[in-house]
Amino acid sequence: MKNGNESRPISGYLLIIGAAVLWGTTGTSQALAPAGVTPLSIGAMRLLLGSLALLALALSQGGFRRRTGWDIRAVLIAGSAIAAYQVTFFAGVKLASIAIGTIVGIGSAPIFGALLGHFYEHEKLERRWFLATALSLSGVVLLGAAGKQSLDLDPRGVLLALAAGLTYAVYTLYNKRLLATHDPDEVMAVTFGLGALLLLPFIFTSPMQWLASPRGMLVAGHLGLIATGLSYALFGRGLKSVPVSTTTTLTLAEPLTAGLLGVLVVGERLPPVALIGIALIAAGLLMLTVFRPAGQTRDTAPGG
Repeated sequence: MKNGNESRPISGYLLIIGAAVLWGTTGTSQALAPAGVTPLSIGAMRLLLGSLALLALALSQGGFRRRTGWDIRAVLIAGSAIAAYQVTFFAGVKLASIAIGTIVGIGSAPIFGALLGHFYEHEKLERRWFLATALSLSGVVLLGAAGKQSLDLDPRGVLLALAAGLTYAVYTLYNKRLLATHDPDEVMAVTFGLGALLLLPFIFTSPMQWLASPRGMLVAGHLGLIATGLSYALFGRGLKSVPVSTTTTLTLAEPLTAGLLGVLVVGERLPPVALIGIALIAAGLLMLTVFRPAGQTRDTAPGG
């Protein structure tokens, strides 16, 4: 266990940003996947492989040896929330378009996270958080506008994307509660394992032929082991010391990474408005991490 002086003040923030950067590779991975991939099949496979990786990591670190009881209610809510996020996000993107669905889903998470953290964890929302979140959300909107997607929205898609943002914020809140009494690897393995079980039917009812090809196995391996297993191992460690409201804003590094990878890997060309969007997201993240008040010497959990 770490004591208060063992880690640098910024460590938790960087761990969450590192997780979000890995999440930002999922879009590029799916773009490189073979034909026949469906959002639900790849999402279910991602959770299954990710949960197995997280379980293996927890066991390798000596997890589950303590007899500390689990908050079953928190486990059920967190596991159900991460499963619901996969379904609502992919369905929202399908109905509302990729750009709008992503903007609403990812962009609403910091708002919901701040409200949940404020009302349930008594986290104080500082002016710096409001400004950083406004900057980052503006950048996400500009990135979406650069995609030139149709604005003929299906209201059901927008509602589903909002549900995705809410379920992700709920997952973050209840995961943080579990982290108060359990190690990060244990918490991630348990909640993701439950989420994978809930989505297991999609693996048996969706086309899975794409998984038989070498490219399909590479994509599934990356999404499950790196973009889920490794990323959520980092996320759990960071979430242990960073407030829920700040965490959900830091995860906006995900669309920033996705935009950059689209240029560097897929060969997309970003218009000036997208570059402005990337700059705004980066400015918001820097405000929350590097340019923090001088008197704040270490990360503290709410009430800790």
